[in-house]
Amino acid sequence: MSKAYDVVVVGGGNAAFCAALAACDQGASVLMLERAPEAESGGNSRFTAGAIRFAYDGLEHLREVVTDLSNEEIATTDFGTYTEDQFFDDMFRVTQYRTDPDLCETLVKGSRDAWKWLRAKGMRFTPIYGRQAFKVDGKFKFWGGLTVETWGGGPGLVDSATEIAKRAGIEIRYGARAVGLVHDDSGVKGVRVKSGAAISEVPARAVVLACGGFEANPEWRTRYLGPGWELAKVRGTRFNSGDGIKMALDIGAASYGNWSGCHAVGWDRNAPEFGDLDVGDQFQKHSYPFGILVNARGERFVDEGADFRNYTYAKYGRAILEQPAQFAWQIFDQKVIHLLRGEYRIKQVTKASANTLEELAGKLEGVDPQAFLATVKAYNAAVQQGVPFNPNVKDGRGTTGITPPKTNWANTLDAPPYEAYGVTCGITFTFGGLRIAKNGQVVDTDFVPIPGLYAAGELVGGLFWFNYPGGTGLTSGAVFGRLAGTSAGEAVRG
Repeated sequence: MSKAYDVVVVGGGNAAFCAALAACDQGASVLMLERAPEAESGGNSRFTAGAIRFAYDGLEHLREVVTDLSNEEIATTDFGTYTEDQFFDDMFRVTQYRTDPDLCETLVKGSRDAWKWLRAKGMRFTPIYGRQAFKVDGKFKFWGGLTVETWGGGPGLVDSATEIAKRAGIEIRYGARAVGLVHDDSGVKGVRVKSGAAISEVPARAVVLACGGFEANPEWRTRYLGPGWELAKVRGTRFNSGDGIKMALDIGAASYGNWSGCHAVGWDRNAPEFGDLDVGDQFQKHSYPFGILVNARGERFVDEGADFRNYTYAKYGRAILEQPAQFAWQIFDQKVIHLLRGEYRIKQVTKASANTLEELAGKLEGVDPQAFLATVKAYNAAVQQGVPFNPNVKDGRGTTGITPPKTNWANTLDAPPYEAYGVTCGITFTFGGLRIAKNGQVVDTDFVPIPGLYAAGELVGGLFWFNYPGGTGLTSGAVFGRLAGTSAGEAVRG
């Protein structure tokens, strides 16, 4: 029998750290169990760009999180606003009004306070200029409700949280896989842990599950997301295989949410099976609104300009997986090359370039060249060239007479040399998970709270359906991690 703790947090990413820190704030003794070795620790959080979405009414609210904005940054930037109403609208719109209203309210209203809380503990944040702002008339303008990232991106977030947790006296045990919950009629009493070949029990007065979804489990992906999902690449950690969800379901917890849905993006066609920490999130290819996407038949299959990429990229990975051979090519010309994000310039990229469209057609591996040329010809003829192009707003520069349409940012492909990037589907996290009460406590199949069991992060179901607004994943982890940790700490110390 291991040493007893007030609170054991299962997981080692953003949500887990927030839960551990919040429980510690209540005076609880805390142990974190991280399945990965220390070199691969941090869950999916380490693989993100660190973008965070939160509600703010203007510069003063923004400065509560980004406390070291320079005078020059303020003078040369239009940070705009992103109000709670806008956040609510985005959540309801992209989830087709299926998001759980209680979870959504907790997320939106707690979003800025969660990051203020972490800033007060020493975590740093900065404007996300390189990905979310274009300079027009000498001034940067942010778009899509996403303005801030953690200092150092995802790796910086995990490293900072680790340092803060250790300073607070939180114990972190690496290479420790939680395999079951210790429970009886009065609730959860601890965790069974596998370290190497040995399995032991860690007694605890409360347990917080914050160890991710089941995106790295191909059998579960195929079972719940559907046939073909075993073919998707995993953007992040190989350790998120649904352990926390299974442990809770095994003792009668209620499942909830969009079990057939997930966050999935356009990911380099030749990326490895799981995320590569040396590359991070750079296998993603998110500048598609400024070009076109074609499949093996040489056909377009989505409206690339339906909305800002923040509101479409998490669902277009599924659209790519549904294409023949599960791939697509993104096509750009020189008019927009300067708008492509830095991820297009890494060494590990599947790329073709050519001085003519005919030459490019022959280089798009797996694509019908004649059909591709016909698609481009029809697309070019359909572009409304009389409407001004503006990458900072939904400019209404679309197409007429073709299906699917392109609603915004439509430019003819006629300025060589042309560039094309091969992509497939990269899954980020799954949307189905556990049902929680308003205090973050897991409930059973009768919707009765399970004493001593709390949950946060990816494995909480009901928040995201079909799609999600970019940057909301880390915010969800922070908000619900803080909530679960606070509730667990209060329960054991009260």
